[in-house]
Amino acid sequence: MAQALIAFLEQQYVERDGERRRFFAGMFGIFGHGNVAGLGQALHQRAAHFRYYQCRNEQAMVHTAAAFAKHHNRMQTFACTTSIGPGATNMITGAALATVNRLPVLLLPGDIFAGRLVAPVLQQLEDARSQDVSVNDCFRPVSRYWDRINRPEQLITSLPEAMRVLTSPAETGAVTLALPQDTQAEAYEYPAELFEPRVWIIARPRADRALLQHAAAMIRSSRSPLIIAGGGVHYSDATAALARFAEQSGIAVGETQAGKGALPFDHPQNLGAIGATGTPGANILAREADLVIAIGTRLSDFTTASKTAFQHPQVRFIGVNIAELDSAKHAALPLTGDARATLEELGDLLSGYRTDESYRQRIARFQQEWEAEVERIYTLEHGPLPSQGEVIGAVNSASNPRDVVVCAAGSLPGDRHKLWRTRDARGYHLEYGYSCMGYEIAGGLGVKMADPSREVYVMVGDGSYLMMNSEIVTSIQEGYKLTIVLLNNHGYSSIGGLSVSVGAQGFGTEYRFRDDAGGFGGEYLPVDLAANAASLGAHLIRAGTIAELKQALIDARSIERTVVIAIDVDRNQRVAGYESWWDVPVAEVAEVESARQAREAYDEARRRERYFLQ
Repeated sequence: MAQALIAFLEQQYVERDGERRRFFAGMFGIFGHGNVAGLGQALHQRAAHFRYYQCRNEQAMVHTAAAFAKHHNRMQTFACTTSIGPGATNMITGAALATVNRLPVLLLPGDIFAGRLVAPVLQQLEDARSQDVSVNDCFRPVSRYWDRINRPEQLITSLPEAMRVLTSPAETGAVTLALPQDTQAEAYEYPAELFEPRVWIIARPRADRALLQHAAAMIRSSRSPLIIAGGGVHYSDATAALARFAEQSGIAVGETQAGKGALPFDHPQNLGAIGATGTPGANILAREADLVIAIGTRLSDFTTASKTAFQHPQVRFIGVNIAELDSAKHAALPLTGDARATLEELGDLLSGYRTDESYRQRIARFQQEWEAEVERIYTLEHGPLPSQGEVIGAVNSASNPRDVVVCAAGSLPGDRHKLWRTRDARGYHLEYGYSCMGYEIAGGLGVKMADPSREVYVMVGDGSYLMMNSEIVTSIQEGYKLTIVLLNNHGYSSIGGLSVSVGAQGFGTEYRFRDDAGGFGGEYLPVDLAANAASLGAHLIRAGTIAELKQALIDARSIERTVVIAIDVDRNQRVAGYESWWDVPVAEVAEVESARQAREAYDEARRRERYFLQ
């Protein structure tokens, strides 16, 4: 059965707009008793045809596969295999990340014996209610498709269903096929047709024509429209179509985390980041907008500033999305279809339409003011420790237009969303659907594997680095060089700031020894993360100042293996929020005065939250 599975995966292709490619680039895996004699043996005998990659952490390999798929706009991915028990459940976080972000990844965890005679086996969870439960059932809620292959012939019907979901623009995410270890090794006379090459056509569904005409009429009657560009713009290869649509119509564009790079940072219609981590111009126009055109976005709480971003009394929404769930959010007029095709057809219907001159002048003024603010933050000359904004500026200035910067969690995503000057549609890679600490280095590896011609900069804080740095070893083994900028602020700076804002005074967010009172008020822990990176095989450069960081970034370009540049930053020097808010509930009753004051501010801000029902 395992041999049949590999033979099937080898022959799966996808095609869109006449471009065809193999869907699976190979398989990541860690072997144990639950898969070594099944998938392990099958991969061994097909090693020359279907590449196997070692990894050091099961969660990390799913992150790498998801990042690889994202950089390929979901047209290619990896499969991932583990043994039963802890190896399998280590993948659950990665599965959730892939599904939340709508990224295709095939997960193949080993499972308990289908035959049951020798149960309970090592690492088996026993359930008094059923013998058909294993830890792999935990994958059900975080997978878009889940199946357990108890008989070898079940592959024949399960594999096409798995591929249908993996290649669906609307339904894709993690697909889990739990593989009992005895079934993996069983023989079956499979039909030869199962192993013939199969091409899955990625269609571009069109939105309903009548709804398109209604949308065009809504846009023509609007006085202050705004476009929100989400990740779907990238996945549908709609960046050029969006640029033409924005230029033709003169409508301003705000970008979500997943949508950043949909337009170059200096495009005349691009106001940059929008929402809780947005720029002043984008958030002011959002507040005033009477029509919001949401393209390829889930309209998450960060994008909508917890439903406080849109304050026009008669604001209406148009939802352009391949997924019906998302196209109808905020009671939007749903243009359910491919983003590129929809933009092209909508553009034809809007021939001759253009926003007025005063509107376009405001966009230009907002852009000019924001660029001055970015430059101020980039050159703050804060000391004695540099600020995080200065570090972002140094990396942005050192990078070339085609280079890719990768990040995931903490305060770095919000600062980079605002400050990073993206020049290439693939140059900004940030996982913020799940905001998963530990994604950064594994994700950077996936991006580099997707396109080795690009330099990949991974920006990671010490908290995330401590959670998962293992794939430095994989990057060195496989020869995929990363430049990792490790920012050390002695703890969880992002949540520290949030803790202060909700009145909890930063409790539990710094890496310190305990003090005499039993709290964490002692000296900082003497942890040398840079030395750890060197011990994993990375070339280490320590930088104490922004000038040293800039030189380190220059030097790193000529080094052929993964480089880690370590720099300490000031955890308290933050980039401000601009014209926005994020709902994090504050204790309604508290003994601490700072919490009581925070609750008063929270109650006031929350009054701006809105329902959108028509």
